Amino acid sequence: MFGNFQKSCLRIELEASAKAIGESLLRPENFRQWLFPQQFEELPDELTAGTLFTAKTGFIAIEHRVDVVTEECVRLLLSQGIDGYHEWYWGDGWVQSKLEGISLLPLSLGNTVALWQLRNFVENQADEQEEKEEREEEKLDEQND
Repeated sequence: MFGNFQKSCLRIELEASAKAIGESLLRPENFRQWLFPQQFEELPDELTAGTLFTAKTGFIAIEHRVDVVTEECVRLLLSQGIDGYHEWYWGDGWVQSKLEGISLLPLSLGNTVALWQLRNFVENQADEQEEKEEREEEKLDEQND
C-alpha cells in the first residue's frame, strides 16, 4: 500500500439522540445523504457484521467490511484506497470517529468533513421531525375545537 500512516480521532457534541445518530450511521439510505461526494453501490437496509461494500470518491475506491456493529458502535475494516479501519462510537448528544490507516488521501481532513456533514444531517433531521410533530399537534387541536 502506498501512502503514509495517518490517524484521526475526533469527538463532537450534537443535538440528537443516540438512536438518531445510530440510524444516520447504520442505515445506508441515511449515510448516502450526508457522506457526499462518496458514491455507494447497492447496500442492505441496515449494516450488519460481515457486510461488504465499496465507496468511491472520484476514481478512488475504498472497500469496507463491517467488522462490529452494536447499538452504540460500528467498526469498518478498510482496504484499497485506505488500508486500515474506521470506528464510530455514539451516545445521546455526542459522536466520536476514529480513523487509522495507510493512504495517500488526507484522512484527518476527510474525517473532519464527515463529522461536520453528519452533524448537519442529524440536526436537520431532528428539526424536521420537530416541525412535523408540531403540525400534527396543530391538526389535532383544530379537530378538537
